[in-house]
Amino acid sequence: MSSTPVSSTTSLTFGGAFARLGQWLRDQPAQAALLAACVGTLVWFYAFTPIWVNGSQSTLRWSWMAWNGEQLHGRLVGLISIFLVWYHRDRLLAARKEGSALGLVFLVLGVLLFLAGARSLQPRLALLALPFLFYGTALFVWGKEVARIVLFPCAFLVFMIPVAALEQATFWLQFVITHAIGVLSDLIGIKIAAVGTTLRATDGSFNFEIAEGCSGVRSLTAMSMLTAVYVHLTQDRLWKKGVIFAASLLFSIVGNIGRLFTIILVAKFINADLAGGIYHDYSGFIFFPVAVLAMTSFSRLLNLDWKKYFAPSKPAEKPVSPDSPDSPDSPNSPKASPVSYDY
Repeated sequence: MSSTPVSSTTSLTFGGAFARLGQWLRDQPAQAALLAACVGTLVWFYAFTPIWVNGSQSTLRWSWMAWNGEQLHGRLVGLISIFLVWYHRDRLLAARKEGSALGLVFLVLGVLLFLAGARSLQPRLALLALPFLFYGTALFVWGKEVARIVLFPCAFLVFMIPVAALEQATFWLQFVITHAIGVLSDLIGIKIAAVGTTLRATDGSFNFEIAEGCSGVRSLTAMSMLTAVYVHLTQDRLWKKGVIFAASLLFSIVGNIGRLFTIILVAKFINADLAGGIYHDYSGFIFFPVAVLAMTSFSRLLNLDWKKYFAPSKPAEKPVSPDSPDSPDSPNSPKASPVSYDY
């Protein structure tokens, strides 16, 4: 395919994007036709081909039904990926456009994953195929530079896969949350008996059970998704991105500890029925501020110049009086005395 390097000195607007698209369609009709064929095939098999639930639902419909309740964030993943592509629009515009046959490898992998999902009736495999299909298309049509830029937006589509079964695999988080709430309560003088996953006030004023949904499992995927976007946009080193993203589990735990601890405070100082009822149902607004604060604080610590803080301090220089011979302003100073030469 032909090479079309483009340079850009200003940020691309929506109007400019459509103008560039029209110019590309005119200049590269073969690439445009190929891209249209790929998109059309993808839309047909994902949106209009009923495979799941006894052949009654397409992949798009099944996914939309699965993205409900605690999995509602899955409906935002596609929009976020589109935003990330638009965010890098200037880099995409300036990137060298030269298609690579290597993209066919990823396209074949995506097709095989979709076929494996259809054969085994596992729609999650069909969703897993999407990152490979999009990345392979970008690599095949536009080449390596464009594919490198859209790699993260394509990989981000993995968060579309519902992971409700994760609750049974991470039940131990309930005990972590329960123990942490017990410790915090003791620190401020609220006497609580933390047994297993139960928090019971010693005076009998309230008795709460830390359920699976309250242990951070359901919010873990959403926090991991938010952390992934954060490190992609703010960090410039791969190891920093990996460390901060790996700590997203910790951020989720901290956020849920903060949320549940406020429930204990409301139960103790206001009303137990209010804490276990309407406040519990709407206390999710506490989770994200606490979790985001933990994430940004951890990021700042990771990016501190620790050498600066641990470097040995230089001794302070002793101030020199202007009348001292060591002062350059002193008439007795060698620097202040004129130098004469005899010829």
